Amino acid sequence: MADATRTSHVLPGLTGPAEILVDRWGVPHIYAASTYDAFRVQGFNAARDRLWQIDFWRRRGLGRLAEVFGAEHAERDRAARLFLYRGDMRAEWLAYGSDTKRASTAFVEGVNAFVALTREDPDLLPAEFRALGYEPAFWDPEDVARIRSHGLFYNVRDEVARARTLRDLPAEVEELRRRREPARPLEVPEGLDLAAIPDDVLRVYDLATSAPVFGPPTETDPQGDVLPEGSNNWVLAGSRTRSGRPLLANDPHRAAAALPGLRYIAHLSAPGFDVIGGGEPALPGISIGHNGRIAFGLTIFAIDQEDLYVYETDPDDPTRYRYDGGWESMRRLEETIAVRDGDPVTAELLFTRHGPVIHQDAGRAYAVRAAWLEPGMAPYLGSMDYMRAQNWDQFAAAMNRWGAPPENQVYADPSGTIAWQTGGLTPIRPNWDGTLPVPGDGRYEWAGFYDADQLPGIVDPPQGFLATANECNLPDDFPRDRHITYDWYAPSRRNRLDEVLAEVTDATPESMVALQSDFLSVPARRILERVRGVSAGADVDGLDLLLGWDAVLAPDSAAAALFEVWYRRHLRPALLRDALSRVVGAGEADAVTARISPAEDLLADARVDLDLVDGRPDDELAAVVAATLPAAVAEVSALLGPDRAAWAWGSLHVAHAHHPLRHRLPGVAPERLSAGPAPRGGSGDTVGNTAYGPNFVQSAGATFRLVVDVGEWDASLAMNAPGQSGRLDDPHLTDLFEPWSRGEAFPLLYSRARIEAEAEHVIKLTPEKSSPS
Repeated sequence: MADATRTSHVLPGLTGPAEILVDRWGVPHIYAASTYDAFRVQGFNAARDRLWQIDFWRRRGLGRLAEVFGAEHAERDRAARLFLYRGDMRAEWLAYGSDTKRASTAFVEGVNAFVALTREDPDLLPAEFRALGYEPAFWDPEDVARIRSHGLFYNVRDEVARARTLRDLPAEVEELRRRREPARPLEVPEGLDLAAIPDDVLRVYDLATSAPVFGPPTETDPQGDVLPEGSNNWVLAGSRTRSGRPLLANDPHRAAAALPGLRYIAHLSAPGFDVIGGGEPALPGISIGHNGRIAFGLTIFAIDQEDLYVYETDPDDPTRYRYDGGWESMRRLEETIAVRDGDPVTAELLFTRHGPVIHQDAGRAYAVRAAWLEPGMAPYLGSMDYMRAQNWDQFAAAMNRWGAPPENQVYADPSGTIAWQTGGLTPIRPNWDGTLPVPGDGRYEWAGFYDADQLPGIVDPPQGFLATANECNLPDDFPRDRHITYDWYAPSRRNRLDEVLAEVTDATPESMVALQSDFLSVPARRILERVRGVSAGADVDGLDLLLGWDAVLAPDSAAAALFEVWYRRHLRPALLRDALSRVVGAGEADAVTARISPAEDLLADARVDLDLVDGRPDDELAAVVAATLPAAVAEVSALLGPDRAAWAWGSLHVAHAHHPLRHRLPGVAPERLSAGPAPRGGSGDTVGNTAYGPNFVQSAGATFRLVVDVGEWDASLAMNAPGQSGRLDDPHLTDLFEPWSRGEAFPLLYSRARIEAEAEHVIKLTPEKSSPS
């Protein structure tokens, strides 16, 4: 630490001196005199390192983009304001834990202290503010809890997609579009007119729950629809590790093209409180990591927390809707949206008893009921309680209050206990299953919420490991009338995890980091096993390359490049077209195929694909292979050249990270606004999830990874790409992008002696001097 740079600041509100030791990977280790001082310093440091990002997070969430970015964002601002929490704040704060308000207040005070410093010293102001001519805002503690639209949400988009398919096409087409689990016949709710579901019914909802795009897309931007965002996590008992200690691994999957990245690693240490791991920089605390007593990690458990309600409205007054045999008035709010270089916009916000009205047309209104608008549902804020638990009982009790997003939590502690517990506010739907929209006339009401002990979980499983990957992991004996959801992710990643972990007896942190970048494709292996059985000896161009391949989508693999192009762009469309021709007729099959799953649409349900492959008679499947594989060979040749020895999946499939304002920052060097390209292996079907769109650029995956060596905490490993910092002049902005793309990790240090040895920057913080009495 002798060579570390040193700065100092006065931080109002501190009860004693504090310091931040920033290690050589950009991780801040915060040491404070009390728990609330630690949160105050965390807020200060979040603003120091990610001020533009967290200010943008706040503006987007509160619906205040137009006041700095102009009139084109006013409609998005109105949408965001529809989905703010507007309930009682006392109930809101108490829903998380007894001191969440106090901790959030301290965090916000720290943010505001740094914002005030930028007013005094403009050199501290990030480049984005200077270039665009506005200042960061001061926060209110309620901002942390009222903003809800940054979370991960389930399943109103699935409801509408299903309704539109049933509206326009035979019901059999829905079985080819998406697989429901557990298997259940579709029932259109009584009174629902599918023809009344307009194509753009979710436009306002999508504006509220997605980030704006600034400037035209480029060829290095991910393309296609918004991809599902999932995660992997697993935990191993000591019987399966080299050290005899448990190991916990987590790699949450979100958008992979962001600069700065979504997550931020931080370490908060105070008497009785010592937690380290990943969180979101605009929120206090951390949600994935350890506290020296327990380790914890999360993935999405896709609870259906949303419903679309369809109302008949009064012909004489469209703000009244039919409910329980009469007309009920919508609640109306009027708000003013400030607009940069323009006149303010008056926004009318309408709400039914179920939630915000997102669409109206002749005689109809549509509203979203969302569990995440209930008290205690701000995304990830529930971790404020569990991150301070000291044992399994305390952790399980804290999970009773977890609300959103719905999660699979895995747990481990040095005593050897490992566990899996699901959490999330789960509506009770007594007379329907949530798979489709419902009439809003009173016939379809939630009957409260399930208690946490009615959700699945396991402690110390006999097999010595637990894994989740967003798949349907309801136990076989789970009550079928307890409707959690029917819209899960395909199980490919979980199947591969189970396959590997069942054979492991000497796991290390390093081997678990390697598993986080495992690129074996279970669908590829299964498809090629079937193809081998029906096409052995056939003279089909490209077949030998695929049949001699190990199904690993390595970045340097020629076979991987051929398989992905063939599978996504040729085989799947052909199988679907044939299956659809049996339902809608050959003349309509092409049009329907393009609608429900165009060749470039990588949201495809792999469960359907595998069923289509397995269900084809041998001779028919052989004919499909013979017809489609040469076309894929020709396409790869056009993309990568005729020399097949030079083909490589990573030459097509790459990762880029871009700053969202890169088109508006002409004075900033381009290399400070982007990272990449970096060759990538894998796909959306592999444990190392590298989902991509039509141009093969990675669109989702794990930019944050963690493996905790439970009990030997300094042996834990982490990664956070493209880098820890959000400041455009900071070396830690993109320094982790290349190591991340290679599947590497760095030590997540916990003991002070080790941290001091790696510190490159020391920030001293002192309390504000008391005024003379």
